[in-house]
Amino acid sequence: MKHQHPIYRKIVVKVGTNVITGKNGQLDLEILGSLTTQIAELQKQGIQVILVSSGAVGAGRSVVKLSGTLAPVAARQVLASTGQIKLISTYNDLFLQHGLVTAQILVTKGDFRDRQHYLNMQTCFSSLLQQNIIPVVNENDAVSVTELMFTDNDELSGLIASMMDVEGYIILSHVDGLFDLKTGNGAIISEIDPSTKHFHQYINPGKSEFGRGGMLTKCHIAQKLSRLGITVHIANGRTPGILLSILNGEKTGTRFLAQKPTHGPKRWIANSEGLEKGAVTINKGAEEALVGDERANSLLPVGIESVEGRFLKGDIIKVCSMDGAALGYGMAQYSSEKALQVMGRNGQKPLIHYDYLYIIS
Repeated sequence: MKHQHPIYRKIVVKVGTNVITGKNGQLDLEILGSLTTQIAELQKQGIQVILVSSGAVGAGRSVVKLSGTLAPVAARQVLASTGQIKLISTYNDLFLQHGLVTAQILVTKGDFRDRQHYLNMQTCFSSLLQQNIIPVVNENDAVSVTELMFTDNDELSGLIASMMDVEGYIILSHVDGLFDLKTGNGAIISEIDPSTKHFHQYINPGKSEFGRGGMLTKCHIAQKLSRLGITVHIANGRTPGILLSILNGEKTGTRFLAQKPTHGPKRWIANSEGLEKGAVTINKGAEEALVGDERANSLLPVGIESVEGRFLKGDIIKVCSMDGAALGYGMAQYSSEKALQVMGRNGQKPLIHYDYLYIIS
């Protein structure tokens, strides 16, 4: 039975290259037309939609015939920067048919590293949604450098979903969802609990599925977001009416069930892996206070054994156990210089306050 009301008020929809490009590598206008029509319908129902779309490189192939020899990175930059214009103008034309205005936002991973940038982006997205404008987002491939690239647009859209406090995050892929490979009948797994581990058992061992942006990446991002209180769907973007089906509460694709939401800075910090400016190693007692206890605890200097890297107040730092394992991430309340002065001492102000501490479960 269909729900009378959509199940979410605000969503991020991520569309993969393989959904919107045909076998020839060109943009598939029929699929793009269908997706934009569905998004326009959702908008009409009062649902706010942020669209994260890959496909710039594919679109670039139809614009530019590369001549001479270019290094792979340079070729990708040329195709991405020329193709992005084609991609966004296609979306712009299609949304205009429904009377909707499109905005383009190109981001790099570094934009999520800095709290001020992060808050600026948040304001920008909020303002666009308030004006009923559809934000269309992509990684800025023209300037992204390899070590700061997103794993894939799955990671980028996951960060945006977290930043914008959405209720639903929908990954549109070229497959119908996750399959139960153990039974042999290949049935789709309709629901996954946040506590699930070992996603390998649900993924066909095809070469792309474990690589950059493969299904394993999607599962790990989906699990992280579901633990932050966001329901994640993986579904086939080429299935007619797929977005409307999901928003009507119909069982389609695979759904990662959400835990109780966490909000605000904790969400930013939860997505900060690889973006930290420094690290602290803590002793067993401090580890037990942060990990083993149900109570809310801040990280006090008395539990810190060593401080690595240089950081300032407001920077993200990693918290490690004595054996070097990452326990979590937090926002420093003061600099590494001060942390070195007060570490191991009692009666000092917390280096990381509980509200700004995310422990990896």
